[in-house]
Amino acid sequence: MRENDLLRLPLPSDNPLEPPAEWEQLRRQCPVSTVELPSGDKATYLTRYDHVKALLADPRFVRPTAEDEGAARIAPEGAGGPAADGSSTLTLPDRGEPHLRWRRRVGKYFTAKRMTALRPGMVRTAEDLVDDMVRNGQPADLKAGLGFPLPVYVICDILGVPATDRDRFSHWSDAFLNVSRYTGEQVRAAYDEFAEYMSAHIDATRGEPGEDLISMVIRESEAEGQGQGLTDDELLGTAMGLLVAGHETTANMIGKMVAMLLADRTRWERLLADPTLVRTAVDEALRFDANLGFGIRRYLTEDVEVDGELLPRGTTVVCSMPAANRDERVFTDADDMVLSRSPNPHLTFGAGPHSCLGQSLARTELHVTLDVLLRKLPTLRLAVSIDELQRVEGLLVGGLSTVPVRW
Repeated sequence: MRENDLLRLPLPSDNPLEPPAEWEQLRRQCPVSTVELPSGDKATYLTRYDHVKALLADPRFVRPTAEDEGAARIAPEGAGGPAADGSSTLTLPDRGEPHLRWRRRVGKYFTAKRMTALRPGMVRTAEDLVDDMVRNGQPADLKAGLGFPLPVYVICDILGVPATDRDRFSHWSDAFLNVSRYTGEQVRAAYDEFAEYMSAHIDATRGEPGEDLISMVIRESEAEGQGQGLTDDELLGTAMGLLVAGHETTANMIGKMVAMLLADRTRWERLLADPTLVRTAVDEALRFDANLGFGIRRYLTEDVEVDGELLPRGTTVVCSMPAANRDERVFTDADDMVLSRSPNPHLTFGAGPHSCLGQSLARTELHVTLDVLLRKLPTLRLAVSIDELQRVEGLLVGGLSTVPVRW
């Protein structure tokens, strides 16, 4: 990379598990750089840990919306899903006290106590899925057999929606996160179908509430009275957002985590020898993941200085969490996967008031996946070379399209 080269996202790498070579050089020489997005728009790109954490934790700044003047778009005009283009069709409070109230209200469902209560059911589901995968023979696609269905079953249970519709959820989620896989017309059609489906589910839940999250939020909103709880649009946005976020990223992470551990067989063998390392190994996989997606965008509503450089109001900043997670200033042996690493202050779930609301759920699902696979399939191995793994293309999030395995 020459100093004046304009980098284009997503940056290429040798294989889907390896980081782009540019990250190390950017952190060292040009931690505040300019990149071109798939839309052709330019954005500022941050790769150092301290810079990324500070901006993500700053409550003044949120992801850009379609209304923000001059905000850089990820997807070409009209093609991006709501998560990629900042569409206002998804109504959720994103800043200030309304955002904090929303987080407190919805976050009550994702407590450590509730995750502990959900864990036995997750274990049973994971065991059943592994048994089905074994019955169907090898080689098998671990993502299709376990990585995708497990978090779908879990989030469907949390939201009270039928898991039998999981293939529709998968399509709607992909369209929601679209950058270049679908046309704008396909994205809008998928969004309309998704919104109609979830609106009907919310209406049905009002008539017959249960113990799921949507029922809980409806009861609390009704108890608080007019103007105090979530509006109908906010409830719809919450349900749609949680369904997408609650399965898409975890489904991808399960596949990537297992692939990383099997890419170097000594990692898997170490976990077999000492299963108590599962907890720290999960967080190390989250840190080590080089295929996380585009990063998190922030729109600057006022001037900000980063590394001595003044970023003017109206700048769109892309915070590269996976690049920051490899910062040798923070992590010893940053380019090594250290399964016992602790503490591990990675930024994969973000930081500050907009950090991932469901991170305790994601960690629990990853712990369960690893526990069950180590116990039931100790001889698990990749069925293809690392170079043959294919990355997910055309979406805001990163992942592997398939994870072929044998045992």
